[in-house]
Amino acid sequence: MSESTIDPTEYRLHDKDTGSADYQVALLTQRIKHLTEHLGTHSKDFSSRRGLLTLVARRRKLLDFLKEDNEERYQKIVAGLGLRR
Repeated sequence: MSESTIDPTEYRLHDKDTGSADYQVALLTQRIKHLTEHLGTHSKDFSSRRGLLTLVARRRKLLDFLKEDNEERYQKIVAGLGLRR
């Protein structure tokens, strides 16, 4: 398994931040990349695929909220994580 280049702590709003949309999107992106790598080698693991789709949907909802709430933070996180949007 290759090392993930995402550091979710960069997206915290303060030191003890665990619930902001920015931080949650970064954590979900890290998990999504890990599952995508896993499914590359285990193509018939359908339960993991379902979990991946759930994580993608959750991230999509958080990004929609962030775009509505604060466009500047949204643009920063999309550019920082390299998301297509």
